[in-house]
Amino acid sequence: MSRDLKAAWRSWSVLTRLVALLTALFLLLWPISRLQNALGSTVRDLWILAGGLLLVCAIPWGIRQARIRFLWSLRNKLAITYLLIGLAPVVLFVTLVLISAYVAAGQFAIHLVAQRIQTQLDQMQTENTDCAIHFARVIARPETKVDPHNLDPSLLGLDKAEMERGQIAIFIDRLPALLAPEAGMEHSPLGLPAWTPPREGFHGIVIDDGRLYLAAITQRHSRNGHAVTVVRSVPLDKRIMELTALGLGRASLVPVLAESTNRTLRTNFTMARRSDDKAQSVSGGSFPGAVNLLDVPVYFFSTIPMTVWDTGAKENVPVEVDSRPSLLYTQLFAVSIEGLMPEFIRILLIVLCILFAFIEAFALYMAMRLSSTITASVSDLYGATLAIDRGELAHRIHVTRTDQLAELSRAFNRMSGSLQRLLVEQQEKERMQNELSIAQEVQANLFPSGNVKIPSLELHGVCRPARTVSGDYYDFIVFQDEGQPPSGLGIAIGDISGKGISAALLMATLHSAVRAYRFASEELSQQPHPSQDHCEALFDSPGHILGLLNRHLYRSTQPEKYATLFLAQYDIARSRLTYSNAGQLPPLVLRRDRSVHRLDKGGTVVGLMDNMDYMDDAVTLQVGDIFIGYSDGVTEPENDFGEFGEQRLMEVVLSYRNEPLHVISAQVLQALDAWIGDAEQPDDITLVLARRV
Repeated sequence: MSRDLKAAWRSWSVLTRLVALLTALFLLLWPISRLQNALGSTVRDLWILAGGLLLVCAIPWGIRQARIRFLWSLRNKLAITYLLIGLAPVVLFVTLVLISAYVAAGQFAIHLVAQRIQTQLDQMQTENTDCAIHFARVIARPETKVDPHNLDPSLLGLDKAEMERGQIAIFIDRLPALLAPEAGMEHSPLGLPAWTPPREGFHGIVIDDGRLYLAAITQRHSRNGHAVTVVRSVPLDKRIMELTALGLGRASLVPVLAESTNRTLRTNFTMARRSDDKAQSVSGGSFPGAVNLLDVPVYFFSTIPMTVWDTGAKENVPVEVDSRPSLLYTQLFAVSIEGLMPEFIRILLIVLCILFAFIEAFALYMAMRLSSTITASVSDLYGATLAIDRGELAHRIHVTRTDQLAELSRAFNRMSGSLQRLLVEQQEKERMQNELSIAQEVQANLFPSGNVKIPSLELHGVCRPARTVSGDYYDFIVFQDEGQPPSGLGIAIGDISGKGISAALLMATLHSAVRAYRFASEELSQQPHPSQDHCEALFDSPGHILGLLNRHLYRSTQPEKYATLFLAQYDIARSRLTYSNAGQLPPLVLRRDRSVHRLDKGGTVVGLMDNMDYMDDAVTLQVGDIFIGYSDGVTEPENDFGEFGEQRLMEVVLSYRNEPLHVISAQVLQALDAWIGDAEQPDDITLVLARRV
């Protein structure tokens, strides 16, 4: 058990180990931290610290585990993708709509408050205009004696009830003529400021002595030339705010003045004050309760225009409205809330909601169907890959659809079939390779071994196939009677047309035929026979043997098959080399004085035409002379500078002529490899060297 725990602990990551340790520490300190003593207080701090560290480490650990375990499945990844693609825009859009609706609701509430205040101002302005016209007519009568300092209200037709509707101040030629304060008001009526427009008049919210008023100014000229100005003002108090906020909730005005420069509102507000009077906020109405869960509070803040009475400066008074959507909806549809159209709209909205719900359900169903096709295809592919990994190459995915994922499954099936065929081909190739290896081993046994030694002659031969087996041929045949020292040596160098297996088979046939004819000559020379001298002369001639071989190959092989062959017989006693060349590249004899003798006497290739004659020639080898026989694979390899050539071959041999023959051979092969470079070896390479010692 402990071994399993140790193995599991080693397999955990550093973050997992840290979370496990902090969790154990957190649980261990928790009961001790509950003690009501100094130890509990100290441990409680450690417990809180451990909990904080655990939280810091657990969040990334949890995210990593969720990504590894939950997001491993394609189905879960698709679900997260759908949420990110579909839900995120909906949430953003709904959030934008809700924010816009909230702003629109608040702005609508502010608009209603401003509109109601403006309605009262328009009413005051209308009444003010009527009064100004009436007063101008009265003053213009001849019988009316106007005393601007003591104007009788009854003269103007003002009764007590009319004067109590608001503060009215009348100015004649800008001099106060009548000040009629509202009953019960502590403040006197507003005066006439210097900024009053002479003709246009004015009506709006003003602030004077820290109080807000609804004020209207109207000026008219009488026929006798007097300018009559009527100033009507009503304190903007709780009573007016109650009327303004009726059906909306709660509305508040805070008379705050801003320091203005070039009519731009600054951020540092200062309270408007005069002497020791301070501006006070005015509010009215009450905040209603919610009708339902969706009837959330709407708190909105804005400003409406305001004028400073003393200076005429334009400012803004902050206004705040606390309402609910149900009240604003009632105000919006106040006229037609009980009509037929709202009921139709309500039913239409319900139908649209049901229709949208049906569309959303259908979309969800289609998304699940599409997701299931994707996940099913991936699951089938995953199961198929596991089957292929187990070696079940015959496993196939059942495909019925025609989409791209189905085509991917079909492609996997084709790949599995190709793998199965390739495996069979690989097995067949391995079998053939094994057979070629056996053929290569058999062919290697056909070449002479490295222990061929005769007196007065040093021998060396090498054959490097371009493929597994070679079509080149060379052989050393020692002539030796039983119990006697060697008397001579036969040298054979050949090149079979073609490459590969067919050339190797023909090379084996040629090898066996050469040895058969040579051994037949030895056998006949040892038996008494009337025509013994004729037989010895026949088989001691390389040209005669080439004639026999030509007849044999011509009559036993295909017409297109032929071979180039060089046969030579070296007489040890006389150091004489008798040869005949049947189309082979002429071997070279490098003398000690660096002269070169070419062995080119003979005839055409063997096996191509019947009844061909081949002539013999002879050359005597002196001490130090080197015999060089080679195939076209030595001189014909090419690169950008042309063929390797006979001249470069002789340069290499001359450079190392005093070295052992195997060293000369190795240097020639090295020069060939450097000449060929990274390219593939174009042909079989055969090199035979012999030196007179």
